[in-house]
Parts: sequence; C-alpha cells; structure tokens
Amino acid sequence: MRLYAQHPALRLRQLAADAGLLVWIVGWVLAARAAHGAVLLLAGPGKAVEDLGRSVGGSMDSAAGVAEDVPLVGDELATPFDALARASGSVRGAGQSAQDAVDTLALILAVALVVLPVGWMLLRWLPWRTRWVREATAAQQVLSGTSTGGPDLELLAARALATAPLPRLAALPPGTGAAWRAGDPAAVRSLATLELDRLGLRLPDAGARTLLT
Repeated sequence: MRLYAQHPALRLRQLAADAGLLVWIVGWVLAARAAHGAVLLLAGPGKAVEDLGRSVGGSMDSAAGVAEDVPLVGDELATPFDALARASGSVRGAGQSAQDAVDTLALILAVALVVLPVGWMLLRWLPWRTRWVREATAAQQVLSGTSTGGPDLELLAARALATAPLPRLAALPPGTGAAWRAGDPAAVRSLATLELDRLGLRLPDAGARTLLT
C-alpha cells in the first residue's frame, strides 16, 4: 500500500493535509476541554446550595437532639427542627440536581465541539485520501506486473486516453494516439506517464520490475 506520492509537490500537499487534520483534531479537543471546564464553573451555585442544605440539615439534627433532651416537652420542641432537617434534604437534592444538569451540559458541549467539526473535516479528508491510496496502490500493482511478468504500461496508457483531460492529451506529441494503437513503446510510455503524473507517481526506467521510491 502506498500512502504518499513520489512527486514532491503532491507529496507535500498530502503531508500538509494530514498534518492539518491532526492539528484540527488536537485544536478542537483542547477547545472542548476548555469549554467543559468553563461550563463546570456554572456548577458552583449548585454546590453552594448543596453545602448549605447539608450544613442546615446537620444543625437542625443537632438542635433536634438537644431539644429532645428537654424533659416533658422534648418531643414537641424537636418537631420543628426535624421538619427543617427534612426540608434541608430537599435543598441538598436541588443543589445536586443543578450540578448534575451542569455536568451533563458540559459533557454534551464538549462532545459536540469534537464530533461536529472533526466529523466534518473527516468527511472532506477521508474520501480524498482513501481514493488516492486505492488508485496509487492499484497503479503500483500494475507497474509491478505480479500477474503478467512485467509492468502493464498498455493498461495505464489506455486509462490515460480514457480519462486524462483534453489539454494534457493535446500537449502530447502529434500522432501519439496512432502510435499507441500501433504499439509504439514510446507512445505507450508517454501515455502511461501521463496517467502516473495524475497520481504523483513515477514511471520506472525501461526494464524495471518494481516501482521506484
């Protein structure tokens, strides 16, 4: 499998695209972490409410205990304190619920900040890189000639004639098409080179059996 072109210009573009994708991912991950931490600051009031409820509940429990020790009327005196202690439990629950909501919001925001921009970039980068790797690997197999015993330049030449832009074909020496039909090796190599240039690959020297790197 070939991952990068041999021609410097295209290889530089591919390396820049891969590095750019990595920087893009790291940048959005860092942004998501920063946003997550910033949103978690909103949980401060909920934490304060929970602490207040816990403090009030503890105080009311202590007061109820002291009131119960009063002879004869201890139970009656402790009743209001017990009610306040139970109410403080609702306050603690409200504070905890607020913190849970902030935690959920922070997590959703962080995930969205990573998934959406990174997914968008991958949808642009992945098809381009995958298509090139697939075509370059196939071209390398054609040039290696594992099944034919030598590079199948005729196949590459036919591909160039079928898909190359007309300006590139027009720039070839006059009579290249007729020479290709006649089996002229120079014409075949010219057309095969045209197809390999599209992929940023080099045609091996005459008689070579493997693709130069």
